[in-house]
Amino acid sequence: MPDLAVGGQAVIEGVMMRSDNRIATAVRIPSGEILVKSEEYKSLSARYRLLGLPVFRGVVTFFEMLIIGIKTLNFSADVAVREMEKEKAMAEGKEYIHVEKRSSSLVLVGTAIIAVLMGIAIFFFLPLAISTLLNVNQDAVAFNLVAGVIRVLLFLTYVWGISHFGEFKKVFQYHGAEHKSIFAFESGEELTPENVQRYPRMHPRCGTSYILIVALIAMLIYAISDSVYFFVTGSAPNLWQRFALHFSLLPVVAGAAYELLKLSGKTRDNAVTRVLIRPGLWLQRITTKEPSPAQMEVAIVALESALGITDSKLSVKKTCL
Repeated sequence: MPDLAVGGQAVIEGVMMRSDNRIATAVRIPSGEILVKSEEYKSLSARYRLLGLPVFRGVVTFFEMLIIGIKTLNFSADVAVREMEKEKAMAEGKEYIHVEKRSSSLVLVGTAIIAVLMGIAIFFFLPLAISTLLNVNQDAVAFNLVAGVIRVLLFLTYVWGISHFGEFKKVFQYHGAEHKSIFAFESGEELTPENVQRYPRMHPRCGTSYILIVALIAMLIYAISDSVYFFVTGSAPNLWQRFALHFSLLPVVAGAAYELLKLSGKTRDNAVTRVLIRPGLWLQRITTKEPSPAQMEVAIVALESALGITDSKLSVKKTCL
């Protein structure tokens, strides 16, 4: 099965899809209509040769998807709020007048920075602090093994925790719809809910799997960096020295993990690869749920819009922004 350059993300009542040159977000509104926002987009790694080199492109993609993800979530949230205001106005017998609200680039960048800082504090610094308190900092391998296990456990606890919130169930269903539609497209199937339904909801190129790969790669790279630090200085790094050292190598970790994720997608039919990607697929049993036919329609609309497909077989009503 080919691994094509298309990916996506679940949002509130919808799905965002990204191809080589376009981003499309499809959202289902209470009337049953699908609202689509589509725009051209070319990655920095495609525009600049240096940024398209292995490892570099992984770092670029990470930050691009963070910004894109926040923008699309903000769009879907705006649509949800607008529809709630419209329903409230109708219930009160009032005329609804929509006032367009656009978030400034500064607000979006600020939100992205806050999200990154929170992620660093919880999933990066906290495991180092706990491992230091456990007094295993003299052995580079043991320290990073313990820190890595703590990091994975924190992430699993976080994912498991949010999966129990009712609102996230729909998001996880749309996540499953996203994966199923991409699988169907990669297999050359006609994109209909009936065809898409036959495919698995776990995909080897999922961002969930990427985070797990990052945690595993980090154990190896940071064990090596700590060993080099000890060899050069004659002593193990303290908490803040280790944090600074590990943080400076985070782009290398992210880039290497991205290359492994792409490789797993391209070699998914290989027996060895199938074994190696199982932990990521198991984790997706939490972050994806079986979607309804209506949710698969939304994912298909987003995918077709991102790919520029105009001869859709869907009979749903949609409005493009």
